[in-house]
Amino acid sequence: MPRKLGMTTTQRKAVLRNQASNLLWYGRIETTLGRAKELRSYVEKIITLAINSYDDVIESTVTTKDKKGKDVTTKVLKDGGKKLAARRKIMSLTYDLQEQRGKTVEKNADGEVKVTRESIKDFKARTAGVKHPLVEKIFNQIAPEYAESGRKGGYTRIYQLGMRRGDAADVAIIELVK
Repeated sequence: MPRKLGMTTTQRKAVLRNQASNLLWYGRIETTLGRAKELRSYVEKIITLAINSYDDVIESTVTTKDKKGKDVTTKVLKDGGKKLAARRKIMSLTYDLQEQRGKTVEKNADGEVKVTRESIKDFKARTAGVKHPLVEKIFNQIAPEYAESGRKGGYTRIYQLGMRRGDAADVAIIELVK
């Protein structure tokens, strides 16, 4: 039986959706123990859905004419019906997190640490054509990794940290198992 977590239904769904998005994006979050236990089943259903449909791809060839009038044949990969339905379901269960510009940390010979941000040009080249980065990460990284390992569940792990100082709530870390 699902826990109510002391919230209304809409609040509870929004919290679970937000925490599931962050857990799938970052791989690890800190929350209360009750929320972590509820989040575990929510996230494992999302991952199972992705694993069962991530390889449903239809490959087709399309012939088009270029500017000079020559026929150009290109291969196009499209989602099959099962993967498309799973993608839409996952999009309804998570929030769409946007990709952030990356940072690089370099050390000089003198031992100085220099942090530089990714240029806008490199960022746009890296993220070109990606409309939903979280969904792409789930289907391209997380699902194949768990499918190769042969897992049939148990994609998350919960560590209990003890009591929080302010309100004495049980705090836990929930993370994706690698």
